[in-house]
Amino acid sequence: MFDQTTLERYADVLLWGLERGRGHPYRKSDFVLVRFDLPALPLAEEICARLHERGQIPVPRMAHTPRMEHDFYTLANNKRLTTLIPGERELQNRLNGTISLLAPQSLSHLASVPAENIALAQRARAPLTAIARTREQMGTYGWTLCLWPTPALAGWAGMDVEAYAKEIARACHLGEADPVARWRRIAKEAEALRTALDALGDVVLHVESDDGTDLRLSVGQQRRWAGVTGRNIPSFELYVSPDWRTVEGSYVADLPSFRSGNITSGIRLTFRKGVVTALAAEKGEAFAAGQTSIDAGAARVGEFALVDKRFSPIGRFMANTLFDENHGGENGSMHIALGQSYANTFAGAAPDFDEATRERLGFNTSTLHWDMVATTPRRVTAHLHGGKRTTIYEDGMFRIL
Repeated sequence: MFDQTTLERYADVLLWGLERGRGHPYRKSDFVLVRFDLPALPLAEEICARLHERGQIPVPRMAHTPRMEHDFYTLANNKRLTTLIPGERELQNRLNGTISLLAPQSLSHLASVPAENIALAQRARAPLTAIARTREQMGTYGWTLCLWPTPALAGWAGMDVEAYAKEIARACHLGEADPVARWRRIAKEAEALRTALDALGDVVLHVESDDGTDLRLSVGQQRRWAGVTGRNIPSFELYVSPDWRTVEGSYVADLPSFRSGNITSGIRLTFRKGVVTALAAEKGEAFAAGQTSIDAGAARVGEFALVDKRFSPIGRFMANTLFDENHGGENGSMHIALGQSYANTFAGAAPDFDEATRERLGFNTSTLHWDMVATTPRRVTAHLHGGKRTTIYEDGMFRIL
């Protein structure tokens, strides 16, 4: 599927992403978790070898198979669903990085699992997530993830696995002699756009599209835009966690979405005072409605993102959020995420980003983070202070440089 040269290039890009995500070089004897699905074993082996060569300590861990995951959610009682394995807290406190290799062998094996079982298990792991976020803000922990081609992914995306692998290689620039150099250039170009977006400050953004999207939101105070952080490979989006309380209007997502073994498509959301007040979907409506009631923050916006088609070579449905939220195509794309906001879009000092600050500034909190992607033509207008307006995104491209 991937020859040795491509494996080595993929590993190089992931290690670049890991280091960029943390913001400073890794040291010898740092612990790096390599979490992988079974089909991605060849890439996991290559990454572990590279970590050894760099003097770091790889901690390889294989993820659950589809049957293991299904059995966990259906056979375990509430106590077992919420029990943290001994040593997990200590491991999370000692890890300096995580590389996750996603290679799903099934996308639908959790479809029959009660959503409350999955939500219960996710809430139980919140302390581990909190440790990771705190250490990430301190600069002692970083992470990145990528996708490995599987028949399950390829089938749902409407292609064979070899074609799917070629799409991954193209999106990650693995056909180039030095893909890391390409990613450095992309990051530099994204930085210029982020600087321009940050200069706008706390403005109202108005999104309009012929598909029915008519959405307004405020970027929020003490915000900064983020993107091409190295945490996702590939990633071309520029995003911010807006003030959830300001979201008003309607939003339509045309790309299908897989979540917890369920597929939803044609989602239409209506927001009033920052909260989803109406939801409709062409497929998976009951599941989607259930997701928005997982907790109070699940019906609020945690992320607003735009993708410039000049950056992203992804032009088709890939049946995975990592790729679909970075869709370029003819019109670029945008997405909002219901649920958890991103701490790295807070413009202040990391130690100041406590719960009181989150609440005061309108950063959403939830166990959910569900990206909903729109690829139809749209215009995004910034309403500046003083009454002026400027188009910042149109025809799938940023218009601010």
